Amino acid sequence: MAVLVEAISVILRRDAINAQFAGGWHQFLAIVPNRTLCFDEDLVRVGFMSPPDIEAFVSRLEKGGLTFEHDGHAVDMAVVDQMHGPTMLTEWLEFGRLYLGETENEVAACWLFEGVLIAEGVHTPAKGMTLATPDGWIYDGSLSSDFTAVDIEQVQEKLKFLRHENGIDVYLDRSTGEEVYVGRPKA
Repeated sequence: MAVLVEAISVILRRDAINAQFAGGWHQFLAIVPNRTLCFDEDLVRVGFMSPPDIEAFVSRLEKGGLTFEHDGHAVDMAVVDQMHGPTMLTEWLEFGRLYLGETENEVAACWLFEGVLIAEGVHTPAKGMTLATPDGWIYDGSLSSDFTAVDIEQVQEKLKFLRHENGIDVYLDRSTGEEVYVGRPKA
């Protein structure tokens, strides 16, 4: 099984949550700050659209007993970019693109892989992996179907903040005149 990766995702090992996070699985669920949660039997995914939101969530997880990294290697969790994969070396996690069923629709995904790496490239445990997605997620209109990223350094130049409504920051894209949206977690 695999978990969906959209925007920037924090991918966690379920066994680490159960064994090390203060309050275990139920407390973890209580601190998830948005509706992007999805999970399989091995991994958990929570998505974000802003690096400061990721940093705050990772910090909260560390305060609860999980370890983000040690010597440049991901330990209990990893940060994974939809376009580029894990942001640091993560021996227990594979990243790749999967087709949704018999369609040409492709999504980024991660899955647990603790086997022996026999060659370069992606290692899949089975051909037909099931994909875990957030409740209510559909491909059409998702970040998997239409994703645009803006480097943090270019935000001021390319985007003008308009308003915050219903957990979403709304910006004006100065080059296109269209509104763009950044989901923000609940406080």
